[in-house]
Amino acid sequence: MKKKISISFIVLMFSLLTIVGGASAQTVSYKPSLVHKNGAMAYEHMKYIAYEIGPRVAGSANERKAEQYIQGQFERIGMESTVQDFSYSRRGSTTKSSNVIAYKPGKSSKQIIVGAHYDSVSVGRGVDDNASGVGVLLEVAEVLKNIPTPYSIVFIAFGAEETGLRGSNFYAANMTQADIKNTIGMINMDSLAVGDKMYVYGGAGEAGFIRDQALEIVKKKKLNVGTNPGLNPEYPAGTTGDWSDHAPFIGLGIPYGYLESTNWEIGELDGYDQTVKHGGVWHTGNDTIEFIESEYPGRIQEHLSSFSTLLTELLKFMNKTSTSK
Repeated sequence: MKKKISISFIVLMFSLLTIVGGASAQTVSYKPSLVHKNGAMAYEHMKYIAYEIGPRVAGSANERKAEQYIQGQFERIGMESTVQDFSYSRRGSTTKSSNVIAYKPGKSSKQIIVGAHYDSVSVGRGVDDNASGVGVLLEVAEVLKNIPTPYSIVFIAFGAEETGLRGSNFYAANMTQADIKNTIGMINMDSLAVGDKMYVYGGAGEAGFIRDQALEIVKKKKLNVGTNPGLNPEYPAGTTGDWSDHAPFIGLGIPYGYLESTNWEIGELDGYDQTVKHGGVWHTGNDTIEFIESEYPGRIQEHLSSFSTLLTELLKFMNKTSTSK
């Protein structure tokens, strides 16, 4: 934050300037043309969160700066947003965090929740985990802002995922029975940038309708996205584990879809080894743009473009599938 000089000077600066370096509650602007190229706006959001803000440990000043940035971006694109504060105790200390929530009305009052966590661990820059997911969330929100969607959409940037899914647990715990009944599904995005392969997952049987619809879009759009091949019997084909922000919604009986890039065909066959060449990149000092682009040229751009296209089409045509909801 800049030091106070005079009220008139501050008013003048607020009316004329957009901060492009250093995080602030003030809104950062981007060229409108970026949103017309799939993945381009997502990349800029990812880069800003990871570099102008940096590592975003739960409860830290940087996590709050990320919260302010995300809310500012929702407001920039014309969506009303709210901040849902929460706190939790861990190892004898209390940590404060928050979820940033924006709502897009659709043709139906029934809703889809779309989420991605914005906190990170202390090492690296949290590019893959999970500035990439937040970047796609913000891009798709902007792409769809004036498009009539079959369902209303609740976009949520979750805080404190890395310390135990705290933000998504808090949000889910505060949903009313009416909210739960009104929600046809939850789509989660986590670590989209670096894995060898791009995936979409969902529940078993009819609860996997989001995944199944996504895979139909993949065929139509010729995207290089697949699903868990089921090599590990603990994780049947098409599904995944309950280790990210979709888990609390599964507990409420809400069907889920989950977008991720990793590699289910190496290591323990559990999706934790993201790459053949370097294993896991998340939660390491390698989770930076410099490392990823040096080792995997063009991968970030391809992944952000593919996931943005998939999510956009999925939200536009979600009603073109069968579901009991």
